[in-house]
Amino acid sequence: MADLLAVANQKGGVGKTTSAINLAAAFGAMERRVLLVDSDPQGNASRGLGWSGRAPTLFEVLSGDADAAEVVVPTGFPYLDLLPANRDLVGAEFGLQRDQAWIRRLGASLEGLAQQYERVFVDCPPALGRLTLNALYAADAVVVPLQCEYFALEGISELMATVQRVRELGRPDLAIAGVILTMYDDRTNLSRDVAREVRRHFGSIVCDTMVPRNVRLAEAPSHGMPVLQYDIKSKGAQAYLGLAQELAARRP
Repeated sequence: MADLLAVANQKGGVGKTTSAINLAAAFGAMERRVLLVDSDPQGNASRGLGWSGRAPTLFEVLSGDADAAEVVVPTGFPYLDLLPANRDLVGAEFGLQRDQAWIRRLGASLEGLAQQYERVFVDCPPALGRLTLNALYAADAVVVPLQCEYFALEGISELMATVQRVRELGRPDLAIAGVILTMYDDRTNLSRDVAREVRRHFGSIVCDTMVPRNVRLAEAPSHGMPVLQYDIKSKGAQAYLGLAQELAARRP
Protein backbone atom coordinates (compact mmCIF):
# COMPACT_ATOMS: atom_id res chain seq x y z
CA MET A 1 0.00 0.00 0.00
CA ALA A 2 1.20 3.51 -0.81
CA ASP A 3 2.32 5.77 2.00
CA LEU A 4 0.22 8.91 1.55
CA LEU A 5 1.83 12.17 2.63
CA ALA A 6 -0.10 15.45 2.73
CA VAL A 7 2.09 18.51 2.15
CA ALA A 8 0.29 21.18 4.13
CA ASN A 9 0.60 24.66 5.57
CA GLN A 10 -2.26 27.12 5.57
CA LYS A 11 0.19 30.00 5.16
CA GLY A 12 0.98 30.73 1.52
CA GLY A 13 4.41 31.41 0.10
CA VAL A 14 6.28 28.91 2.25
CA GLY A 15 7.44 26.60 -0.54
CA LYS A 16 4.61 24.10 -0.14
CA THR A 17 4.02 23.34 -3.80
CA THR A 18 7.75 23.48 -4.57
CA SER A 19 8.27 20.91 -1.83
CA ALA A 20 5.44 18.68 -3.04
CA ILE A 21 6.75 18.64 -6.63
CA ASN A 22 10.39 18.11 -5.76
CA LEU A 23 9.92 15.59 -2.97
CA ALA A 24 7.76 13.53 -5.32
CA ALA A 25 10.42 13.82 -8.03
CA ALA A 26 13.19 12.94 -5.57
CA PHE A 27 11.39 9.72 -4.63
CA GLY A 28 10.99 9.05 -8.33
CA ALA A 29 14.74 9.52 -8.71
CA MET A 30 15.10 6.80 -6.08
CA GLU A 31 13.15 4.54 -8.49
CA ARG A 32 10.03 4.47 -6.38
CA ARG A 33 6.65 4.72 -8.06
CA VAL A 34 5.18 8.05 -6.98
CA LEU A 35 1.88 9.86 -7.52
CA LEU A 36 1.49 13.58 -6.92
CA VAL A 37 -2.11 14.66 -6.29
CA ASP A 38 -2.76 18.35 -6.91
CA SER A 39 -5.46 19.29 -4.41
CA ASP A 40 -5.03 23.05 -4.78
CA PRO A 41 -7.48 24.90 -7.08
CA GLN A 42 -4.61 27.16 -8.14
CA GLY A 43 -3.20 24.13 -9.97
CA ASN A 44 0.40 25.22 -9.48
CA ALA A 45 1.71 21.69 -8.94
CA SER A 46 0.08 20.60 -12.21
CA ARG A 47 1.55 23.49 -14.20
CA GLY A 48 4.88 23.05 -12.43
CA LEU A 49 5.03 19.55 -13.91
CA GLY A 50 4.13 20.71 -17.40
CA TRP A 51 0.42 19.82 -17.40
CA SER A 52 -1.76 22.25 -19.34
CA GLY A 53 -4.77 20.11 -20.08
CA ARG A 54 -8.42 20.45 -19.21
CA ALA A 55 -10.97 18.09 -17.67
CA PRO A 56 -11.02 15.53 -16.29
CA THR A 57 -9.16 16.57 -13.16
CA LEU A 58 -9.39 15.95 -9.43
CA PHE A 59 -12.65 17.90 -9.47
CA GLU A 60 -14.33 15.23 -11.61
CA VAL A 61 -12.86 12.53 -9.34
CA LEU A 62 -14.25 14.12 -6.18
CA SER A 63 -17.56 14.79 -7.93
CA GLY A 64 -17.87 11.12 -8.83
CA ASP A 65 -17.81 11.80 -12.58
CA ALA A 66 -14.44 10.14 -13.22
CA ASP A 67 -12.31 7.39 -11.77
CA ALA A 68 -8.93 8.50 -10.40
CA ALA A 69 -7.08 5.94 -12.52
CA GLU A 70 -8.56 7.54 -15.66
CA VAL A 71 -7.38 11.01 -14.68
CA VAL A 72 -3.77 10.21 -13.74
CA VAL A 73 -1.23 11.36 -16.35
CA PRO A 74 2.51 10.69 -16.73
CA THR A 75 4.80 13.65 -16.11
CA GLY A 76 7.75 12.74 -18.27
CA PHE A 77 9.88 12.40 -15.15
CA PRO A 78 10.75 8.77 -14.38
CA TYR A 79 8.44 6.96 -11.94
CA LEU A 80 6.33 10.09 -11.32
CA ASP A 81 2.65 10.46 -12.24
CA LEU A 82 0.25 13.34 -11.65
CA LEU A 83 -3.41 13.62 -10.73
CA PRO A 84 -3.96 17.20 -11.93
CA ALA A 85 -6.18 20.05 -10.82
CA ASN A 86 -7.32 23.44 -12.06
CA ARG A 87 -9.66 26.18 -10.90
CA ASP A 88 -12.69 23.91 -11.33
CA LEU A 89 -11.64 22.39 -8.02
CA VAL A 90 -13.03 25.46 -6.26
CA GLY A 91 -16.44 23.89 -6.86
CA ALA A 92 -15.45 20.83 -4.85
CA GLU A 93 -15.50 22.87 -1.63
CA PHE A 94 -19.22 23.49 -2.19
CA GLY A 95 -19.95 20.00 -3.46
CA LEU A 96 -18.37 18.41 -0.41
CA GLN A 97 -20.77 20.31 1.86
CA ARG A 98 -23.64 18.18 0.55
CA ASP A 99 -21.86 14.89 1.31
CA GLN A 100 -22.29 13.56 4.85
CA ALA A 101 -19.13 11.48 4.43
CA TRP A 102 -17.25 14.34 2.74
CA ILE A 103 -14.10 14.02 4.82
CA ARG A 104 -13.49 10.51 3.43
CA ARG A 105 -14.02 11.43 -0.23
CA LEU A 106 -10.39 11.85 -1.32
CA GLY A 107 -9.18 8.76 0.50
CA ALA A 108 -11.96 6.65 -1.00
CA SER A 109 -11.19 8.04 -4.47
CA LEU A 110 -7.53 7.04 -4.21
CA GLU A 111 -8.09 3.54 -2.81
CA GLY A 112 -7.97 1.92 -6.22
CA LEU A 113 -4.54 3.44 -6.91
CA ALA A 114 -2.94 2.43 -3.63
CA GLN A 115 -1.36 -0.74 -4.99
CA GLN A 116 0.28 1.02 -7.93
CA TYR A 117 2.50 3.43 -5.98
CA GLU A 118 4.96 3.40 -3.12
CA ARG A 119 4.40 7.07 -2.25
CA VAL A 120 1.49 9.43 -2.82
CA PHE A 121 2.03 13.14 -2.15
CA VAL A 122 -0.94 15.50 -1.91
CA ASP A 123 -0.30 19.20 -2.45
CA CYS A 124 -2.87 20.92 -0.22
CA PRO A 125 -4.34 24.40 -0.67
CA PRO A 126 -2.93 27.21 1.53
CA ALA A 127 -6.04 27.06 3.74
CA LEU A 128 -7.63 24.75 6.29
CA GLY A 129 -10.82 24.17 4.31
CA ARG A 130 -12.54 20.96 3.27
CA LEU A 131 -10.01 20.10 0.58
CA THR A 132 -7.15 20.21 3.09
CA LEU A 133 -9.16 18.28 5.68
CA ASN A 134 -9.89 15.65 3.02
CA ALA A 135 -6.17 15.30 2.35
CA LEU A 136 -5.28 15.12 6.04
CA TYR A 137 -7.95 12.49 6.67
CA ALA A 138 -6.67 10.40 3.76
CA ALA A 139 -3.02 10.82 4.75
CA ASP A 140 -0.77 8.57 6.77
CA ALA A 141 1.42 11.54 7.68
CA VAL A 142 1.86 15.27 7.12
CA VAL A 143 4.86 17.13 5.73
CA VAL A 144 4.96 20.78 6.87
CA PRO A 145 7.09 23.24 4.87
CA LEU A 146 8.07 26.22 7.03
CA GLN A 147 9.66 29.36 5.65
CA CYS A 148 12.75 30.68 7.45
CA GLU A 149 11.32 34.16 7.98
CA TYR A 150 9.82 36.19 10.78
CA PHE A 151 6.24 34.91 10.50
CA ALA A 152 7.29 31.27 10.13
CA LEU A 153 5.62 30.11 13.33
CA GLU A 154 2.53 32.25 12.80
CA GLY A 155 -0.45 30.00 12.34
CA ILE A 156 1.39 26.70 12.60
CA SER A 157 -0.28 26.05 15.94
CA GLU A 158 -3.58 26.21 14.05
CA LEU A 159 -2.34 23.56 11.61
CA MET A 160 -1.24 21.34 14.49
CA ALA A 161 -4.66 21.82 16.10
CA THR A 162 -6.27 20.77 12.81
CA VAL A 163 -4.09 17.64 12.71
CA GLN A 164 -5.27 16.83 16.23
CA ARG A 165 -8.88 17.39 15.14
CA VAL A 166 -8.45 14.93 12.26
CA ARG A 167 -7.00 12.40 14.70
CA GLU A 168 -10.09 12.76 16.85
CA LEU A 169 -12.38 12.43 13.82
CA GLY A 170 -11.10 8.93 13.11
CA ARG A 171 -7.43 9.03 12.08
CA PRO A 172 -5.67 8.64 15.46
CA ASP A 173 -2.42 7.47 13.82
CA LEU A 174 -1.98 10.56 11.61
CA ALA A 175 1.68 11.48 12.10
CA ILE A 176 3.92 14.43 11.36
CA ALA A 177 6.45 13.03 8.89
CA GLY A 178 8.62 16.10 9.13
CA VAL A 179 8.83 19.88 9.28
CA ILE A 180 10.89 21.21 6.36
CA LEU A 181 12.75 24.50 6.71
CA THR A 182 12.54 26.29 3.35
CA MET A 183 14.05 29.42 1.80
CA TYR A 184 16.99 29.20 4.19
CA ASP A 185 19.74 31.79 3.72
CA ASP A 186 22.78 31.09 5.87
CA ARG A 187 24.09 34.60 5.19
CA THR A 188 21.40 36.15 7.39
CA ASN A 189 20.98 36.13 11.14
CA LEU A 190 17.21 35.96 10.59
CA SER A 191 17.33 32.56 8.88
CA ARG A 192 19.66 31.15 11.50
CA ASP A 193 17.51 32.51 14.35
CA VAL A 194 14.28 31.16 12.87
CA ALA A 195 15.82 27.74 12.21
CA ARG A 196 17.11 27.59 15.78
CA GLU A 197 13.71 28.59 17.20
CA VAL A 198 11.83 26.05 15.06
CA ARG A 199 14.17 23.26 16.15
CA ARG A 200 13.82 24.30 19.79
CA HIS A 201 10.04 24.31 19.49
CA PHE A 202 9.48 21.14 17.40
CA GLY A 203 12.55 19.05 18.20
CA SER A 204 13.24 15.89 16.24
CA ILE A 205 10.34 16.22 13.80
CA VAL A 206 12.28 19.02 12.05
CA CYS A 207 14.27 17.60 9.13
CA ASP A 208 18.04 18.03 9.25
CA THR A 209 18.24 19.05 5.59
CA MET A 210 17.16 22.63 4.88
CA VAL A 211 16.05 23.99 1.51
CA PRO A 212 18.11 27.04 0.55
CA ARG A 213 16.99 30.04 -1.43
CA ASN A 214 17.92 28.98 -4.93
CA VAL A 215 17.34 30.56 -8.33
CA ARG A 216 17.06 27.18 -10.03
CA LEU A 217 14.20 26.20 -7.72
CA ALA A 218 12.34 29.35 -8.75
CA GLU A 219 13.04 28.84 -12.45
CA ALA A 220 12.14 25.17 -12.78
CA PRO A 221 8.29 25.50 -12.62
CA SER A 222 8.27 27.95 -15.54
CA HIS A 223 9.82 25.17 -17.61
CA GLY A 224 7.22 22.66 -16.41
CA MET A 225 9.65 20.36 -14.65
CA PRO A 226 10.98 19.57 -11.18
CA VAL A 227 14.33 21.06 -10.28
CA LEU A 228 15.92 17.60 -10.40
CA GLN A 229 15.15 17.52 -14.10
CA TYR A 230 15.97 21.19 -14.70
CA ASP A 231 19.32 21.26 -12.88
CA ILE A 232 20.13 18.25 -10.74
CA LYS A 233 23.44 19.77 -9.64
CA SER A 234 21.78 22.85 -8.12
CA LYS A 235 21.66 23.34 -4.37
CA GLY A 236 17.87 23.13 -4.45
CA ALA A 237 17.88 19.77 -6.21
CA GLN A 238 20.47 18.36 -3.83
CA ALA A 239 18.45 19.58 -0.84
CA TYR A 240 15.30 17.75 -1.97
CA LEU A 241 17.27 14.59 -2.67
CA GLY A 242 18.56 14.80 0.90
CA LEU A 243 15.07 15.40 2.27
CA ALA A 244 13.68 12.41 0.37
CA GLN A 245 16.36 10.22 1.90
CA GLU A 246 15.48 11.55 5.36
CA LEU A 247 11.77 10.90 4.86
CA ALA A 248 12.49 7.45 3.47
CA ALA A 249 14.51 6.65 6.58
CA ARG A 250 11.66 7.86 8.79
CA ARG A 251 8.93 6.12 6.74
CA PRO A 252 10.53 3.18 4.91
